[in-house]
Amino acid sequence: MLTIDQTTYDGIVAHAKRDHPDEACGIVSGPEGSDRPVRLVEMVNAAGSPTFYEFDSTELLDLYKKMWDNDEEPVVIYHSHTATEAYPSVTDIGLASEPGAHYVLVSTREHGNNDGPVEFRSYRIVDGEVTEEEVAVVATLPTP
Repeated sequence: MLTIDQTTYDGIVAHAKRDHPDEACGIVSGPEGSDRPVRLVEMVNAAGSPTFYEFDSTELLDLYKKMWDNDEEPVVIYHSHTATEAYPSVTDIGLASEPGAHYVLVSTREHGNNDGPVEFRSYRIVDGEVTEEEVAVVATLPTP
């Protein structure tokens, strides 16, 4: 199960709506081994596409260096789908290289960047196998 605080949830949704009609992407890092998503990092979709996302390689390397320096790891890797449901595509599954991460998809297909709900779902993707998991949005994360 993914437990995420309301502020981080709202930040991911706002990013997805703001970048619509292009896909948004980003990472939420947390302390190594904690499974606590605490630091939202909005990334640039280098592909600038409504059907595909790609992290900018320089930006991603810089983020990983910062995470290593702070004993952090990617807890959530997220992106949006602008015209389809919030389910990993074959491409998404092929790109999933962090077996410990939660892969969050936000679908903005119904309301785009206007007010209205989004579809927010989380998955574990390990060795090409996709497993949907429950998402719990809490006011604040429990103290470890």
